[in-house]
Formats: sequence, structure tokens, C-alpha cells
Amino acid sequence: MGRLDREDPDGKGAGVIGATCLYAIYDPTVQRCLMARAGHPPPALVHPDGAVSYPDLPAGPPLGLGGLPFDAAEIDLPENSQLVLYTDGLIEDRHRDVDVVLEQLRTALAHPERAPEETCRAILETVAPVHPNDDIALLVARVHALDPGRIAAWELPADPAVVGDVRASALRWLADRGLDETAFAAELILSELITNAIRHGAGPIRVRLLYGRTLVCEVSDASNTAPHLRRAASTDEGGRGLFLVAQLSQSWGTRYLPEGKVIWAECGLEAA
Repeated sequence: MGRLDREDPDGKGAGVIGATCLYAIYDPTVQRCLMARAGHPPPALVHPDGAVSYPDLPAGPPLGLGGLPFDAAEIDLPENSQLVLYTDGLIEDRHRDVDVVLEQLRTALAHPERAPEETCRAILETVAPVHPNDDIALLVARVHALDPGRIAAWELPADPAVVGDVRASALRWLADRGLDETAFAAELILSELITNAIRHGAGPIRVRLLYGRTLVCEVSDASNTAPHLRRAASTDEGGRGLFLVAQLSQSWGTRYLPEGKVIWAECGLEAA
């Protein structure tokens, strides 16, 4: 967005290009939501008891209108809460006060028993302007926690001798849940990621398996250095590990923490 704003290919000075944005990441393992906004209205949170709140998120400029960093806020969002995202076309109207509209939205949302589709219908019928001046986008998501029985975690020292023990424990955990066909890919992925963390990262090293719609293998360490996929020559003794991870997983990547990083790989449950 910043690059588009600086460019003027036709020399006519078309003006500033920008867009507002709200970005949210929900972690079902700890039931917390991390959010940041760029000139966008804050979301509404509907708690299981029917309480509705608008989180006080740090304000940021719209994308493309400045190079300032964006601050994020982390908010507890227990299971069965609803996260309601909307564009400003829903609440901005020349004939209505925004605070009044937000109170109307709060009233419409104070029914936690409704399904998300019913909530969307109620909002459009009672809150949306009759003749909107702008497009309206509305998203209602009910959040779910991941069952603790679907999470496995280990913490290990930076010692290559422990890789085999963790791998064996992970295979037993997968077998207990009937995931034998996925175990082969998971074993190779874990071996590579743990070995990389021991060789190139810093302790403590943590391993986690998340069994949801897919199986996610995570390995975290205290180093901020991210691995890079590279092409190994036929005479190289190493350099093929991440290529193997990429081939065995549906997707993989790096997630940075306040201290360190997580390398994750997602396997389909039919992987063999």
C-alpha cells in the first residue's frame, strides 16, 4: 500500500491510495485474540453471558497513509464468544450519530444464543442504514477452544540425544488418537524442526502438536533467526531438511514471539 501511494504511473497525481484494515488472530489453545487496526472501527465482542464490548485497540493510520508501526492488543475471548467484524458502512450515516448506532449494535448483539447467521440478519435489519452511502461487509464468528486432549507439548534441552525420545512420545500420542497414517510425515517433520532448533537456535526448545481439522507440528526456540528453504547441490551433505518439510506438509512458516520464534508445519490428516 505504501508503494502504491508513492507511485504515480500516469503523472496525473491521482491522489492518496489507502484502505482501512482490522487484523485479528484467534488462538484456540489459550482462548486469546490478538488484534491490530489501521484506521478501521474496532470489532464488537459478544461474551457467552451476553455482555457486549468494543475493545480499546490502539489506533493506527490507514494502510498507505503513513509508515508508523502498528501496535497490537491481546484480549481474552472465551469459548462460545462471538467476534463481530464490520466495515464503517454499517455505522457511518450522515443522519445518525455514531455513538447511537454503536448502542443499537450493542442491543442487537446481546443475544449470545443466536447462531452467527441469525446475528448477521438481525444487525442488517435493525442497525444498517436504510440507504447506505457505502458498501457494508459484516462477519460474525463464534470462537471455539481446542480440547486439551488434542494438544501435546514437550520442553527439551538443546541436546541431540533427546530428539529420539520426543519423536517416540509423539508417535505414541498420535497412535492413541488413531492418527497412524499421519505419523510418518509428522515424525520426519518433527525430527527436522527439532534438529534445526538444536543446531541453529537457542534453548529452551518447545515442541507442540495441535490436532484439529489438520495436525500442526510446532517447534519453538529463543532465537529470532528464521530458517530459509534452499536448493542443495548433489554433493552437499545438508540443506534438504526444509525442502522435506515443505514436501510433507500442506503449508509451513515462521511465527515470531516477543522472544524467539515458532516454526510450524501443517499436515493433512490423510498424509502418509
